[in-house]
Amino acid sequence: MGSICREVVTIQLGHYSNFVGTHWWNLQDASLSYEPDSGAPPSELQSDVLFREGVTLGGHITYTPRLIAMDLKGSLQTLRQEGSLYETAKDPNAFTWEGDVITHKESPPTKNSFLQDLDKLDEGEILAEAEFSSPQLQQCTGAVAMDTVNRSLEHAQKLYHLEGSVRVWSDFLRIHLHPRTISVINQYNHDGESQRLEAFGQGEALCQGVVLEELEDRLHFFVEECDYLQGFQVLCDLADGFSGLGSKVTELLHDSYGGRGILTWGLAPVNHPDSSPVKEFYHLMNYALGTINLANHSSFFCPLTLRGGLGIRPTPPTSFPHLNYDPTLWYHSSAVLALAMDSLTVSYRLRHDSAPMWQLADALAVSGRKVVAAYGAVPFPMTQGSCLPDALGGYTDTLPWRPLSACSELGDGRCFGQSVTLRGLEGQNLTSPLTPGTEPPTPLHNARSGEEVLACFMRSHYPATPMAVQLLSSPSKLTPPFPQIFSQSLDPQGFLRSQTTPPNTVSSLPVLTTLQSSPALGPWLSELQRGACILDPRRVAPSFLSQGPEIGEIQEALEQLRSMAHCYRDDRGGVLHSSSEDDDDDD
Repeated sequence: MGSICREVVTIQLGHYSNFVGTHWWNLQDASLSYEPDSGAPPSELQSDVLFREGVTLGGHITYTPRLIAMDLKGSLQTLRQEGSLYETAKDPNAFTWEGDVITHKESPPTKNSFLQDLDKLDEGEILAEAEFSSPQLQQCTGAVAMDTVNRSLEHAQKLYHLEGSVRVWSDFLRIHLHPRTISVINQYNHDGESQRLEAFGQGEALCQGVVLEELEDRLHFFVEECDYLQGFQVLCDLADGFSGLGSKVTELLHDSYGGRGILTWGLAPVNHPDSSPVKEFYHLMNYALGTINLANHSSFFCPLTLRGGLGIRPTPPTSFPHLNYDPTLWYHSSAVLALAMDSLTVSYRLRHDSAPMWQLADALAVSGRKVVAAYGAVPFPMTQGSCLPDALGGYTDTLPWRPLSACSELGDGRCFGQSVTLRGLEGQNLTSPLTPGTEPPTPLHNARSGEEVLACFMRSHYPATPMAVQLLSSPSKLTPPFPQIFSQSLDPQGFLRSQTTPPNTVSSLPVLTTLQSSPALGPWLSELQRGACILDPRRVAPSFLSQGPEIGEIQEALEQLRSMAHCYRDDRGGVLHSSSEDDDDDD
């Protein structure tokens, strides 16, 4: 398949989704090439799939995400909703008030050290290595100026420790956004105890009137300028009312853009501030109703969370051998999920031989199984200077990845289909360097290409599973303000150290991920359905029903969730261990 650019429109719904999305876009920005005439080979990934080129009123070229980001009143802090790319001078002929004026000035929110440095870069400061005049740098919108910003930020990487200063996602946003990107829902507050968007029905009710008109206007703007729109990637909060809003948004996309891919990622943080038993019940109901409704309206639905489960009593958060992240910090957990997404979405962003969204969905979401699970090795554990067969050869009885969807694997090789991506082994040996005549220690050492090594490894664990395998040499580039959450066992390229050396800043990372349609999702969906059925909202939290859905609609949705769980019975006609328990829930 050629290099035709099949564009994607991204929609982010909710505060945690915007946390993940901010890290995601920072990662995409770090990998962009701002000097196309430099003679360097083109990237393996096609940035135009995600980004759009534009021109400001002053004639400056811009390169911004094809993105709609929705959040609540008070969630932006220092970020201007309309951005700063398209500022215009005041009209000198405009009518002005000539009477007395009383000014009430409110102190602006304090900016952290990273945002302060971005302001300095916009003014042409702290750019000692720059070769361009100050007027160019002050714009920071052209290709050359943005590349200079990237180099300056990389130089200053060690300066930023934002764990104590990140309050909202805009506190670590490093790229410019289009004026049509941010949509603020003023009916609900981000902070405080009143006017909170907490229930599924509140979110459903939002998708009408002004909110719907604004969303449709922004969608038309981004969609109509696409030549080969392949679809939408939707990041949606699952725990609060955005779960209901996302259900209506994906329904709108399904009805208005039939035939396009709609890949929905349901995001859930490990913890919520000021939680309580009633709020936890809200979260559980939102998880359950969001899962079935988002799955119904999407090409596939994949929950992404580092929680140990979506029930009332989850197991401990997902841990990774070479990460020292704090799961209670949204700034940290969203960074891990963004790294995983950077790999999970590779197949439909490739410059050559890409698999469009609908092809990926058709391979995974079959026979009513529209929920898929994600797993990842972040980072992929490989020693600097070793080879891929050695790195994978150590996993004979286990797999190198951990759950990214709160869904543990069954470990018996049963899987309906999966897509596997390994990226970031640039400069490493992908095949065995054994000399001729040497007996290979494993079948992996006989493979003649990295793709063959990875495919052989996967077949050893999933011998009868249809799968797609992608191997990219380029890593995920980590530039400020990505948190340094890595153990001292990693070198600057994210590989395991072969010897003890002083700690360094990790600037890139190899990552292995997989998307699976697996029988393991049967027990996962059943547990979610049973948890939501245990308590009656009419007694526990009547306010959950105040704006819909009605109790009958909830029961119908939970029955659909139960039916979906049954779709994940294995192909051999067997019944998963939880199916008999499902049958007990008929009453």
